Amino acid sequence: MTKPGFLLVKKPKNITSHDVVDRLRKISGIKKIGHSGTLDPFATGLLILGIGKGATKKLSRFLKADKEYIGLLKLGAVSDTFDKTGKILEKEKIKKPTKDEVKKVLESFLGEINQTPPLFSAQKIKGKPLYQLARKGIKIKPRAKKVKVNKIEILNYSFPYLKIKVKCSSGTYIRSLANDIGKTLGCGAYLEELKRTKIGSYSLEKAVELSKINKENWQKFLYKL
Repeated sequence: MTKPGFLLVKKPKNITSHDVVDRLRKISGIKKIGHSGTLDPFATGLLILGIGKGATKKLSRFLKADKEYIGLLKLGAVSDTFDKTGKILEKEKIKKPTKDEVKKVLESFLGEINQTPPLFSAQKIKGKPLYQLARKGIKIKPRAKKVKVNKIEILNYSFPYLKIKVKCSSGTYIRSLANDIGKTLGCGAYLEELKRTKIGSYSLEKAVELSKINKENWQKFLYKL
């Protein structure tokens, strides 16, 4: 019998985090599987799966851990979901920010900030996720919450695209950060791409591609408790 453990998986685009869990249930034959925190379907990157009851009970240590992301923002436009999957509205007659202006705005988000989650998010109002209400046309303003941005840096900037690396506390929405950066710059922005590169001390470099996991080899990728 397989002992409980953790799997570091590279989540591909266009599937949900729960889809990854379902796939591992079929591969392993184990029903008790959970994950370390949802990645949006369009996002890629590190997902830590707890395999077996003993592991799922310990997933909270990853849920609460700091995270690192690489995000690609598109400036000069906004989205109702704060990312490329929503309704995009291109801004007209905008001033293209300089790299120095972008750098100063990014620095203004360092430290503890009040952040409003996206309307299309998993935050619950009276037990129902906001995205379910939003899809029904019921728009309720999400509750703002305190999050912490430990580090934010420019990896590349060539208008309208801005690539950034963000180290932040658990619960930080990079989509909201992208939207707020766009507001502060005065030109608008939304998230075009997102990749989670770290959860606590665990790195994407140590993760295995989902497509390479099968019934014969999945146990060799397991980190034992």
